[in-house]
Amino acid sequence: MRYVSTRGGAPALGFDEVLLSGLARDGGLYVPETWPKFTGAEWRDMAGRPYAEIALRILKPFVGEAIAEADLAKMVADAYAGFGHPAVAPLKQLGANDWLLELFHGPTLAFKDYALQLVGRLFEHVLRQRRAHVTIVGATSGDTGSAAIEACRGRPSIDIFILHPHGRVSEVQRRQMTTVAANNVHNIAVEGTFDDCQDLLKAMFGDETFRDRVGLSAVNSINWARIAAQIVYYAAAALALGAPRRPVAFTVPTGNFGNVFAGYAAFRMGLPIERFVIASNRNDILYRLLTTGTMKMAPVEPSLSPSMDIQVSSNFERLLFELAGRNGKSVHAMMRRFRKRGELTLSPARVARLTRLFKGARADDAETLAAIRRVYETTGELVDPHTAVGLSAAQAERGPPHVPMVTLATAHPAKFPDAVREATGVRPALPARLSDLMQRPERLTVLPNDRRRVQDFILEHVQVAA
Repeated sequence: MRYVSTRGGAPALGFDEVLLSGLARDGGLYVPETWPKFTGAEWRDMAGRPYAEIALRILKPFVGEAIAEADLAKMVADAYAGFGHPAVAPLKQLGANDWLLELFHGPTLAFKDYALQLVGRLFEHVLRQRRAHVTIVGATSGDTGSAAIEACRGRPSIDIFILHPHGRVSEVQRRQMTTVAANNVHNIAVEGTFDDCQDLLKAMFGDETFRDRVGLSAVNSINWARIAAQIVYYAAAALALGAPRRPVAFTVPTGNFGNVFAGYAAFRMGLPIERFVIASNRNDILYRLLTTGTMKMAPVEPSLSPSMDIQVSSNFERLLFELAGRNGKSVHAMMRRFRKRGELTLSPARVARLTRLFKGARADDAETLAAIRRVYETTGELVDPHTAVGLSAAQAERGPPHVPMVTLATAHPAKFPDAVREATGVRPALPARLSDLMQRPERLTVLPNDRRRVQDFILEHVQVAA
């Protein structure tokens, strides 16, 4: 398997090189040169198998010859062995044909664990073979940071620096990052928004001297390995609900489009998915794109679902590449116009192709609280605000009643206890292993939204720099 850049100006790379590179040298995102396909018989053979076994089968074609199958199998098994539910990603029924896919049973209680617990092991394996070191820099709107830190903490081949928007993540999210005492872990609170953090990250990747000096890499969803590992829970859920003999629909709370693109990848691999409902909060750039055909930047507004407080959805570039017939030069020109003008309008033909598979709905804070309350009153389940945005969207864009609708539960309700209590009167408790989180000492550095200041900090603290 080889990977190409969405902007067409970088060489094709193998899986291990893409893993370590993160972002392509031309500023694009890596995607498979061709989509692997499974037959109906191959999908049926996966049904009922343990999560780790499904993961191995899904990932093998993406990894190719870059990692021996026995090594990959061991890493996959290790990655999910410590999850808090024997099914790893269990389904919970909420209605006649409505389901919740619980993606919060990993160590940091968020869906990012399902990819990053594996990606951390992949990094360590490849780096050990190469006797190399990388500096991972990530931008987070809340959950990626803690999941990445948990996956990389204490690994001798990795230094990890996580940028988060100062004062714009929940206290639980922040403390899950800042209370990790490992020497290779560094937290930077940027005075700005998540989009500012993401722009800083992309600018650092664009500085080739700095990139090469520190061995820069990424664990954000710009890294293809993240997307590949997230395909697995779409497959596991669909197979449990009767695929491939019947289609399934998914609702995905999303800001950066990475999670829903993993679902699209499963669709391209042959999984029968009837629709994806993209669930947005008040920061609704994706909803506006689906309803108007124009992707237009707007100021980021804080909400009860902070991990979705994003107005530039980086991973949409991967889907844009598909809509543009995999024409990298065309995508490069479109992204350049988007950055220059702050908006991009798709042709009617591309909008038609987009909306055949993707629907959109949005929920403001009042609607989010109403969804949390409704689910609690009708089922007794507590859901976090991001999941609530998804459930609100699933109701608005339900589709055919005979098609199972699966809403992704992206975080444990205890990560956002204030919103849950406001809606239900119940304050969800953290699991026992995190019961002392609020008493642990924190370590973080507040820096301005200035690339030079951030890069200087990284150079001062990185363990290995050329």
